[in-house]
Amino acid sequence: MDELMLARWQFGITSTYHFLFVPLTLGLSILVAVMETVYVRTGNELYKKMAQFWGKLFLINFALGVVTGLVQEFEFGMNWSEYSRFMGDIFGAPLALEALTAFYLESTFIGLWIFGWQRLSKGLHSAAIWIVALASNLSAFWILVANSFMQSPVGYVVRNGRAEMNDFTALLTNPYVLMQFPHTILAGLVTAGVFVMAISAYHLLRRSQREFFRPSFKIGLICALTASLLVAGTGHRQAQFLAEAQPMKLAAIEALWETADPAPFTLFAAVDATKQENRGEVSVPGGLSLLVYNSPNGEVKGIKDLQQEGEKRFGSGSYVPDVPTVFWSFRVMVAAGLWLLAITALCAYYWRRGTLEDKPLVLKAAVATLAVPYIANSTGWYVAEAGRQPWIVFGLQRVEQAVSPTVSAASIWITLVGFTLVYGVLAVIGVYLLGKFAKQGPVEPIEATASTVGKGVALWN
Repeated sequence: MDELMLARWQFGITSTYHFLFVPLTLGLSILVAVMETVYVRTGNELYKKMAQFWGKLFLINFALGVVTGLVQEFEFGMNWSEYSRFMGDIFGAPLALEALTAFYLESTFIGLWIFGWQRLSKGLHSAAIWIVALASNLSAFWILVANSFMQSPVGYVVRNGRAEMNDFTALLTNPYVLMQFPHTILAGLVTAGVFVMAISAYHLLRRSQREFFRPSFKIGLICALTASLLVAGTGHRQAQFLAEAQPMKLAAIEALWETADPAPFTLFAAVDATKQENRGEVSVPGGLSLLVYNSPNGEVKGIKDLQQEGEKRFGSGSYVPDVPTVFWSFRVMVAAGLWLLAITALCAYYWRRGTLEDKPLVLKAAVATLAVPYIANSTGWYVAEAGRQPWIVFGLQRVEQAVSPTVSAASIWITLVGFTLVYGVLAVIGVYLLGKFAKQGPVEPIEATASTVGKGVALWN
């Protein structure tokens, strides 16, 4: 492999490792803050134990997210120096603000939260974890501001071969980030809700510490079910926006080779990118037009026409992403989302009937569902990034123009293997620690009085 392909593999691997931990950090920080708030409002020690237990798992995940994300900062300058030269004026601003307004805030208040249980008042200690949750999600906002410029550039001019910012407000109000940010936050809440559900279901199956894991399961269930419904809605709005901002990505998602009106929604197909055709296609007539325009009629441009438009606008070359992988990644994401909706709705049904703990198969399904939001997150992010190809900055810079010209393939090979091994070890350690403490449950037994339990139950009912 040449330098370009190696650099892409390295960034892809490090990004995938990092993004395994990001959604859980975003969502679980909020859930831990909610649990501690319930404790402050009710005085129920059970919810203090919940904040401490789930907070411990949050801290492990948070630490791994920080460690795996640091390397990416260096890769921009080392493997992608031409990208950094071209985009540094714009890309550097939100990254700097992410460090100044979010990361430092997280680092400070997470320390206060860890060591302040006996030193701060209940209200101040609860405020500390809320600030951590706010900073974590603010961090995501700044990263998505930078990424959204790569997806849909706004507020810039090109001078002397460089993109320079001329409207910071336009950067912050980029329609792409306004679509992407709520979708990402909600995906984090789905991940956190399922995480809490799955671990709680594991203990309910074993009939261990049920007075602790029953309310934990309910909190996770409410979060996962609500966020799953909302994330589907924000995903739908993103798809509609793509029809304007990145029609090629939308066409690749559907493997739509020819412009159609009405356009079908393809369920399954054997996509042949070489012949630019689909075999064995199963589709819903007018389904794609309905999704894009809220009407069964409406033209959606196909890949072939969009390729011709790209050549007229940008010159000769291929402007078609890897259609088969984008097509199937999207369907895996959708299938994962449908499963999350189904299992959370089923659990909610049996919970309301008071028979969930008598349904071991449902509880086992909830435990197995732990992997599903991670699959949805990874495939969804792949669609967002791979569907933009061959652009690293849409319409401004191609991927092959962004790679460093002086870094050798041997150097990238060495760091690629090194980072992959180190990250692999970290992932194993992280999964081991999360599994160990999740199976162990709260260290001290919960002995809540009837009155304090009643306060907590009343609040959640």
